[in-house]
Amino acid sequence: MADAVDGSSFTTKDKKDNIWTQILSEVAAKATRKLPQNKRVLVLGDDGSGKTSLVTKLRNPGEDEIKKGSGLEFAYVDVHDEERDEYARLNVWILDGDGYHKDLLKYVITPEGIRNIIIVIVVDISKPWTIIDSLEQWTRILREHLHTLKLSAKELNEIEETLVNQFREYVEPEEGDEEDKRVRPHSSTTTTTKEEDVILPLGENVLSNNLGLPIIVVGTKSDSMATLEKENNYNDEHFDFIQKHIRNFCLRYGAALFYTSVKEGRNISTFYRYLIHRIYDFPFRILPQVVEKDAVFIPMGWDNENKISILDEHIKSFNPSESFEALISKPILRKPANMDKEIVAEEEQAFLAVLEGNLSKAIQSPSGIARPQQEHMRPRMQTSPGQRLTDKRTGIPTKAKLEGAKGAAPGGPTEGVLANFFNSLLNKKTVAGASKPAAGSPGERAAVRSDAAAELERLTKKAQSQSVRQTPGSST
Repeated sequence: MADAVDGSSFTTKDKKDNIWTQILSEVAAKATRKLPQNKRVLVLGDDGSGKTSLVTKLRNPGEDEIKKGSGLEFAYVDVHDEERDEYARLNVWILDGDGYHKDLLKYVITPEGIRNIIIVIVVDISKPWTIIDSLEQWTRILREHLHTLKLSAKELNEIEETLVNQFREYVEPEEGDEEDKRVRPHSSTTTTTKEEDVILPLGENVLSNNLGLPIIVVGTKSDSMATLEKENNYNDEHFDFIQKHIRNFCLRYGAALFYTSVKEGRNISTFYRYLIHRIYDFPFRILPQVVEKDAVFIPMGWDNENKISILDEHIKSFNPSESFEALISKPILRKPANMDKEIVAEEEQAFLAVLEGNLSKAIQSPSGIARPQQEHMRPRMQTSPGQRLTDKRTGIPTKAKLEGAKGAAPGGPTEGVLANFFNSLLNKKTVAGASKPAAGSPGERAAVRSDAAAELERLTKKAQSQSVRQTPGSST
C-alpha cells in the first residue's frame, strides 16, 4: 500500500518535472529563434539614381523621411515577423555616389560582420547608357575593399561556397502555392532525398566573379521607359537588349534583379519581401517576372544562359551580339538654333562709376551752362562737326567750308564754326529780304544787321589771333 502510494507519488512528480522541462525547452528554442539584430544592408549607386527614395519607400508609412546627405548615410527599416510576433530593426547604410567616399566602406563591411550583410546596387533606368559602367564600377570597389579586409583563404572559400549553395538551392515556386506556407528555398536546412540530392554543375558564366557577398541589382525609374521611347526612339528590342546585358552581369555575380518605380510603386513590395527573405529567411513564394518590361523580377538561382538567350530571338532590327556601348550610347544634346542670347545686367556699382565719370567730364556751353555728355544714354551719329553735310533748308555749311575749324580745341563748339554760321545767316537774311519784305521797321532791321556784323567781326579777329599764336615760330 505504502509502496503503491510512494510509486504513484513518484510518477506524478516525474510528470511535473517533464512538463517544466518541456516548457523550458520551448522557451529556450523560441529565444534562439529571435530575429537577429546585427543584420545590415549596404546600398550603392551613382548620384541621382534614387537610392534614398528607394530606402524611404521601404519604411513604414508615417516614419520620418530620410534626408539626403553626403558621405555615408544611415537609416533603418522595421521588420515584423507576424508568425512569431517579433520585431527587428534592419540597419541600412547608403554610400554617396561619388567613388571618393569608398574608404567609408570600412565602417560597414567588416571581417566580423561580412556574413550578416547584403549589397544592393541601384542603377538608373532613365539613363540606360550608364547602367553597365555603374555596375562594373561598384563591383570593382567592393572587390578592392574585400582585399583590404585581409581575410584568410579559408574564410574567403567559406563565404564563396555559401553563395554557391544558395544559388543551387533555389526552388521555383509552383503556381497556386499559398503564401503562408513556410517554404524557404534558400534555407540551408532544406531536406532532400538521396535521389534529389544531386549537385549539378554551374554554367560557364555562372558566379564566375564570385565576391562571396549576396547582391541585389535594382533598376529604378522604370516608368521612364515611355519617355525613352518618345525622345530617344527606343523600342522593345532596345529594352530586351539592355535587360540581356544586365542579366548576364547578375549571372556572373550571382545577383538578383529588380525593375522598380518609386513614383508608381511598382515592384516595391516584392523587393521588400525578397530582401527580408534573403536576410531573415522569411517565406517567399512569388514567381519570377520577365514578361513585363518595366517590372522585371529575377531571384537569385533562377536565371541561366538558356533563358537569357530567349531575348536574342526577339531582336530582329540589329545584331544582338553588338556591344552595349555601340547601341546604347549617350544622346548628343543639340542647342536650338533660335536660342535667345542671355542678357546679363551690368553690376550696379560699375554702372554708377561710369555715370560718375561722364558727369565729371561735363563741358561748358557758350551760355555758361554745364552740359554733361550722355553718350551712353542716347544714340548719336559718330561724325565730327566737320563731317556733317549742309542742310539746304537751314543753310549750314558743308564739310569743305568747315575744314578751317579742324584746329579748334575738341570738346565743344569752335569760333570758326560760329563765324561761318553767322556768315551764312547774314547771307540768308539778305536773300530773304530781297524776295520778301522783312517784318519790322527799317531801323530795327538795320540794328540787327549791325549787331550781327559786329559779332562776326569780333569772332573773326579772335580766330585769327588764335591761329597766329598756334603757328610755330610766331611771336605774340
